[in-house]
Amino acid sequence: MIDALDLDLTPVIDEQPDPVLFATVSGAHLYGFPSRDSDVDLRGTHLLPAADLVGLREPEETRSRMWDRDGVEMDLVTHDLRKFVRLMLRRNGYVLEQLLSPLVVHTTDAHRELVALAPGVLTRHHAHHYRGFATTQWRLFEKSGELKPLLYTFRALLTGIRLMRGGGVQAHLPTLLGEAGPGDAVPAYLPELIAAKAEREHAPADVGLERVRDDVRRLHGVLDGAQAASALPDAPTAHDALHAFLVRIRLEG
Repeated sequence: MIDALDLDLTPVIDEQPDPVLFATVSGAHLYGFPSRDSDVDLRGTHLLPAADLVGLREPEETRSRMWDRDGVEMDLVTHDLRKFVRLMLRRNGYVLEQLLSPLVVHTTDAHRELVALAPGVLTRHHAHHYRGFATTQWRLFEKSGELKPLLYTFRALLTGIRLMRGGGVQAHLPTLLGEAGPGDAVPAYLPELIAAKAEREHAPADVGLERVRDDVRRLHGVLDGAQAASALPDAPTAHDALHAFLVRIRLEG
């Protein structure tokens, strides 16, 4: 298994046509249940020159590259900074997890500034993102019976609950399990499922459907309650600060 923290992306970053402001590891490695054969998902932002945004041609706001390293599939997807910031302001949990991922493989001062601004985009409505993601993954689990979508389901619900309680964005499932209280309805079998997932990416889930359905339903209820009681604002508070940041970084770039 590739150690995400040992990745040297310097050659890949240097080949990009425009500056990359950050790149982090996302996906199963970030969530705490990578398999031996898991691919490595790298996400980040690039900075287009101002001229690309004011002309007639459509800017290349999203770029992707895939390659193979020691038999492991890797992919790097970056958004232009403006698109990334707009996604941040749309209660998008994905981009926040990418921005705040502790598995950093490339960083800059602009990355660190953006991380500092991230708390200003958190709202109680981010619960909708995690609720929707959990529902989608649960449907995939019902069709496939695989561990991966089941663990994604639990991870999304627990991340949403923690966020609604003011704990910030935490995407690492083992950490979330360690933080859970006795009233959080967290199933005791999850560590065993995480261990089983480490052996094979598409391993089947050796649990009863009705049992996990009840557990998922209870966690949905916990998320609903946490959202209703959340002290998070209804709208982002960092819009103006992000606008000023984006303009400055663009013009400097």
